[in-house]
Amino acid sequence: MTDQAQSGGRSSSWSPERSAAGGHNPYLIAFVVSIATFMEVLDTTVANVSLRHIAGGLAVGLDESTYVITSYLVANAIVLSISGWLSTVIGRKRFYMLCVATFSVASLLCGLAWNLESLVLFRILQGLGGGGMATSEQAILADSFPPHKRGQAFAIYGVAVVVAPVLGPTLGGWITDTYSWHWVFLINVPMGLISLLLVGTLVREPSGAEEERAELLRAGLRVDYIGFALVAIGLGSLEFVLDEGQRSDWFGSSMILSFALISAFCLFALIPWELGRDDPIIDLRLLGKRQFGACFLVMFATGAVLISTTQLLPQLLQAEFGYTATLAGLVLSPGGIITMLLMPIVGKLVNLVQPKYLIMVGAAIVAVSMWQLTGLTGDISYGYATEVRIFQAAGCRFCSCR
Repeated sequence: MTDQAQSGGRSSSWSPERSAAGGHNPYLIAFVVSIATFMEVLDTTVANVSLRHIAGGLAVGLDESTYVITSYLVANAIVLSISGWLSTVIGRKRFYMLCVATFSVASLLCGLAWNLESLVLFRILQGLGGGGMATSEQAILADSFPPHKRGQAFAIYGVAVVVAPVLGPTLGGWITDTYSWHWVFLINVPMGLISLLLVGTLVREPSGAEEERAELLRAGLRVDYIGFALVAIGLGSLEFVLDEGQRSDWFGSSMILSFALISAFCLFALIPWELGRDDPIIDLRLLGKRQFGACFLVMFATGAVLISTTQLLPQLLQAEFGYTATLAGLVLSPGGIITMLLMPIVGKLVNLVQPKYLIMVGAAIVAVSMWQLTGLTGDISYGYATEVRIFQAAGCRFCSCR
């Protein structure tokens, strides 16, 4: 995404008066915005090592407890498709604070959940709040810095994105073993309150964003409701199929078959619908551009590897090898440390080597690490699991160099 796009097309007319930082140091704004970023990214990994305890505490099977993770991720993806429009209509600062407040309240409710159904419901609400943060955060950063300094701003933002997965698994495991799984969610509440206080005090709505909002309201609100519904129903039904399929004999179950057909219909219908819209909620035409389409596929594969392994590996180590939640988290954290250490190295290599070659190297490393996982036995060591995770993280860092 270009700097101009990130700042709503106003990068050429940036001035201190139009900055979201107002009279404050823009680096302070970057730090403030990164608090919620850290909190949201942390929550995508912190619960992974706690699933066994959640399942035991709520008297459900370990396979059912995975709804806690997948419901959050799907809600994130659904709201992300409309968050840009909402931030423009509501106002970036107001929408951002609404998202942080929603995330914090939902975190409190997750910590107080009394059964799996309530926890999944509150995780969906938490995902809706967390998914809306990213676009607003990046827009606030772009508005706070002149174009030539935005790289530094997003570097600060990137540190929060990288550090959170390093601390998340170990922190989640330690909290679960020392206190209970409820505190994995409750720790978000004070962080959310601090973020709301600082954003409300330090960040201001740029005059350019207010003008854009007023112009949009004068022209009449137009949103692709049908496209949004197709995304929500399609992804929600797909999650149900993937989570419940193994327990319900897959397509031998009429319920699973029905949801699979609903998901397929919505996701396939989304393609012609969005291509025929002047204001689509998801611009599928971008996938037809070689560079964007290739990046999309690489990041899709990278996300699939990272999210699946960080969810399944802790469950395996705890259920089959008797690891505590803390030890299971310590298996994942070295991979995050490697990712953090490789950030400046890969950043420099991009200037010396074409990104496609770095991506090829990364894909090869990930392939070797995934092949190594096919050798899982009943007596693997802590070192084996950690080594696999380190190679995965290193490969994925090269894959995401662009």
